[in-house]
Amino acid sequence: MPLAPNPVSSPEKPADLVHPPLAPYASRPETSRGRLYDEAPSRTRTCFQRDRDRIIHSTSFRRLQYKTQVFVNHEGDYFRTRLTHSLEVSQIARSLARSLGLDQDLAETLALAHDLGHTPFGHAGEDALSAAMAPFGGFDHNAQSLRIVTKLEERYADFDGLNLTWETLEGLVKHNGPVTGPGKPDLPRAIAVYAAGHDLMLGTWASAEAQVAALADDIAYNNHDIDDGLRAGLFTLDDLADVPLAGPVFAEVRAAHPDIGEARTTHEAVRRMIGLMVDDLLGETRTRINDARPQTADDVRGLSHAVAAFSDDMKKNDRGLKDFLFSNMYRHERVTAMTSEAKQVVADLFRLFIAEPGRLPDDWSRKAGRPETTETAELVADYIAGMTDRYALGEYERLFGKGVG
Repeated sequence: MPLAPNPVSSPEKPADLVHPPLAPYASRPETSRGRLYDEAPSRTRTCFQRDRDRIIHSTSFRRLQYKTQVFVNHEGDYFRTRLTHSLEVSQIARSLARSLGLDQDLAETLALAHDLGHTPFGHAGEDALSAAMAPFGGFDHNAQSLRIVTKLEERYADFDGLNLTWETLEGLVKHNGPVTGPGKPDLPRAIAVYAAGHDLMLGTWASAEAQVAALADDIAYNNHDIDDGLRAGLFTLDDLADVPLAGPVFAEVRAAHPDIGEARTTHEAVRRMIGLMVDDLLGETRTRINDARPQTADDVRGLSHAVAAFSDDMKKNDRGLKDFLFSNMYRHERVTAMTSEAKQVVADLFRLFIAEPGRLPDDWSRKAGRPETTETAELVADYIAGMTDRYALGEYERLFGKGVG
């Protein structure tokens, strides 16, 4: 006899169950600045939905499945990868956008695309490639994301790249704020080259959707790195006792549910921390919106400060979480051992390919210039940055006849 379902005494009935209308300061697909190459509009999707779908179907997005977040892909099936991280960011970004009356599809698009330019092996790979590219204009993963979606993806008959809307390109480049102006470092070469032919208003803030997506990234990786670090045994629940935000929340969960086990304790605490950060962001952002009274998306761009932000107290919590993770996870001996090996792989592959571009796969070597030139260096950087962790390790073993370590 089947069991009767448990009665539900008070079903959830969110007050904002109906999708809210777009706020005046939201990006609107019908007023988009459009695409660099004219295309007929879709009959079934807005321009931002179309951008999202192009990113999801791209080769670069699929490769994120096998790119490091913190742990190299083969270290375990349960740790986050760049792909699962991007999906988590997109969920938070879409929820934030919905609550603020922003365009959810643009926020989701930017969240899904924000890590496309990352190298294999996470920040270790980027550090190694940046060092190798220093004589040739440098390497920056945000600039590489732009290069991927405007040039390197080769899927469409009429243009290189994905031909995304102006708003998506702007958000990719400026999600952390203006990139030109007083006190700003030199533009990464890839951004400067592209912007010379397509003005992305580099000296202004990006849309509210882009700002929300950037903060969703912070919320996701701080909290989920705590989850992964505990799962990997890099630190313990007791180690979190004095960590801002995390310490009080974990203590609250352990006191209320002392017998549920570490895995469920962690999940419960992490979801509460995400909720607290989301609520704080919504509250501070609404305050800033009420103070600034932006009436259009361009009003948001023209402000002298971000419209989406954490409160000062939450910024301190965020900094404390980052400091703890830096000391106890990113600089843990298990992670740094992988970091050193990853840097060796990237540096050695770069040195080989720039000196002997004929060793590249045929479809890449045909595009290469002379050895040791900027033209060839950029092509080699594109090739290496597009590698997954396991492909890079396989290429290293094939070309050098040995594994790392």
